[in-house]
Amino acid sequence: MIRILIVDDHPMVLKGLRLFLQTQKDLEIVGEARDGLKALDMVGKLCPDVVLMDLKMPKMDGVEATRKMKEIHPEVKVVVLTSFSDQDHVLPAIRAGAEGYQLKEIEAEELAATIRNAYQGKTHLHPQATRQLVEQFSAGESDGYKKDGMEMLTRREREVLQMITMGKSNKEAALALGITEKTIKTHVSSILGKLGFQDRTQAAIYAIKQGWFH
Repeated sequence: MIRILIVDDHPMVLKGLRLFLQTQKDLEIVGEARDGLKALDMVGKLCPDVVLMDLKMPKMDGVEATRKMKEIHPEVKVVVLTSFSDQDHVLPAIRAGAEGYQLKEIEAEELAATIRNAYQGKTHLHPQATRQLVEQFSAGESDGYKKDGMEMLTRREREVLQMITMGKSNKEAALALGITEKTIKTHVSSILGKLGFQDRTQAAIYAIKQGWFH
């Protein structure tokens, strides 16, 4: 069972999510919160696997809540579920550590797939969110990142980065490359440090945009 905490300040949204998620045999709702501050408290008490996070909320917004949540409980996966798809919302949420970003207009089954992917360590973004990330780099907003980054990576780091661009979790990458999951994590940290990125999603989008893997 994938344990889920729902965070949203709209009662109707909470009700709709509750009704749908309860129909999924592998998904279990362990709690609900109506602001980011309460969500932080509940994560520590309920230990959910995945948090469905709204962005616009009182007391503490979803981006700040995600950032703090990932600092304190890095094992918890966060899927943003919002009505906003502009750069001012997408980029901060991804940088804060969200594994998924979906709009409230998506089909219910797509949301379930996003939750399952996040649980497995895979990034799942709405097409509009992906476009915002790609446009960021296209517009030259990646100044300061290493354009010749591929040359800085070892052969193994390139293999690990390719696994990331394919949406593989650390466990899946370890199995594919025949090394331990701990070694994969070490390589990921090295990759992010060399390329100047804060998270896996940024590195993956950049690698794809540069045409490093085909």
